[in-house]
Amino acid sequence: MPVTDGSARSFRTHTVLMVVFLSFAVVLVSETANAAEELLPQETEIVTAINHYVSAHLAKNGVNPVAPADDATLLRRTMLDLAGRIPHALEREWFHSLPEADRRRMLVDRLMQSPDFDFHHRNWLDESLLPNQPYDDEFRNYLLTAVQGRRSWDTIFRELMKAGVAEGPEKGAAQFLKSRVRELDDLTNDTAILFFGVNISCAKCHDHPLVTDWKQDHFYGMQAFFQRTYQTRKVSALAERPFGEVKFTTTSGEEKKAAFMFLTGDQVTDRTPEFPAEERKSLEERIRKLEQEDVEAEIVVPEFRPRDELVEVALRDSKDRFFARNIVNRVWARLLGTGLVDPLDQMHSGNPPSHPELLAWLANDLVSHGYDLRRLIQGIVLSEAYARSSEWAQPSEQPAANLFAVAKTRPLTPRQLAASLHVSVRNPEQWPSIDATDEWIKRRTELENQANGWVREFEQPGDNFQVAVDEALFFSNSQRIQNEMLSDSDDRLLGALKKGENQNQAIEVLWLTVLGRVPQVDEITSANNWLDRIPEKKNESRTQLLWALLAGPEFRFNH
Repeated sequence: MPVTDGSARSFRTHTVLMVVFLSFAVVLVSETANAAEELLPQETEIVTAINHYVSAHLAKNGVNPVAPADDATLLRRTMLDLAGRIPHALEREWFHSLPEADRRRMLVDRLMQSPDFDFHHRNWLDESLLPNQPYDDEFRNYLLTAVQGRRSWDTIFRELMKAGVAEGPEKGAAQFLKSRVRELDDLTNDTAILFFGVNISCAKCHDHPLVTDWKQDHFYGMQAFFQRTYQTRKVSALAERPFGEVKFTTTSGEEKKAAFMFLTGDQVTDRTPEFPAEERKSLEERIRKLEQEDVEAEIVVPEFRPRDELVEVALRDSKDRFFARNIVNRVWARLLGTGLVDPLDQMHSGNPPSHPELLAWLANDLVSHGYDLRRLIQGIVLSEAYARSSEWAQPSEQPAANLFAVAKTRPLTPRQLAASLHVSVRNPEQWPSIDATDEWIKRRTELENQANGWVREFEQPGDNFQVAVDEALFFSNSQRIQNEMLSDSDDRLLGALKKGENQNQAIEVLWLTVLGRVPQVDEITSANNWLDRIPEKKNESRTQLLWALLAGPEFRFNH
């Protein structure tokens, strides 16, 4: 029974059914021409700019947005998006103790400085940049070091593209290139997609049939920056040949040598020196041995390095700003479920942004503030669009997602789900106090390690996500669920609940701990009926009730 309407109300209805039946629910026109209108002043706050442009677009389309979500929903949503997990009991109490007018900002400020943000932001970068190798410890350690060190996005880009021989966490930066270096087409297109929002794969054999922007010259021009990259066998390091070129055949049969050309059409002058025949032959043999044999040899470091040139030409792009617009668009999609340009890899003139002025303003702001993704994320999360309810109760048809009139329901990633499961089943009384910073760093690291052991059980969500049969069977049949999630030891939620004498209070604690909200009247009635049906088996019934909430769609989604 897939969840399709995306509303919090439907989740709560499903929760009642789960309690009763205990069944698992299987659930660019380039805006950098700075548009026809003058952009807001660059000193405008991010949240003000977002509210201005989104509101203006809604008014233009005659759409009234929904009201903000309630505090419990916003707390859960913000925790999942900034901390990668649901809140625990003490965090809920702290949040609701804050002055109502300052509550959201104080929550966001606290989370942005927490170790939770570092772990979750690292996880998102890992899932985005190395999706086919989600358990690469070297890459994940590098990303965590970079995030904790507050490195800017352009700095991370430089380190990934220029990666060579390194020690410590820095050597993990090479994994982006290493994982693709043997498939030059994949390395070319993945780089274009992930860093510039452009899928140029269709321009390999011919000029793009549907998008006039992309020619074969663009595909092979981008490929030329990577053609000289190779991996040594002995020390498994990345290096670049001192020479090499890309040739391709046009649809008219003409053979061409590819220039070092960026997506904007800007070309890099080939400054490869001329090598005498004997020296070239000697270098080729030396590189062959480095690639294919376990030999110790000095790696050739050429003066002209194409990957370095790619970084520089990409960051010099002040007109189209592919690099800045792409990461703004991806962060926006991460937090609101739909990009300003959608799909994310189709940033071209035939697929203009839904809010061109907003994307242009945000890209300009990002560049002028040193590619600080934390600042961008904070501004988006404090916006009116982010805070809207996911319930569309108006009689008219729900508007398009790219109007941002109503919040979009988003499935949890494997790491969000795994971490949240471990938070939900812990005894609420055993969390450290809000001010115990050192203790929380230790706990959060433990939580991340616990989640690592579970992520393989869950699917990384894509478009039109529905809970997979494998996941449903895992929740229904796995002994790990029984042993680790449904234990009633003293350090677990069930262990705390079985000691209580007030059944209604126990039901409320269960709902607050797992779903982050108080139960509705019909849910309390259904839960009591379930617990009272066999008085001598209340512990077993309570376990089944917890399972129903953990396995249900309200827990599985961010709404």
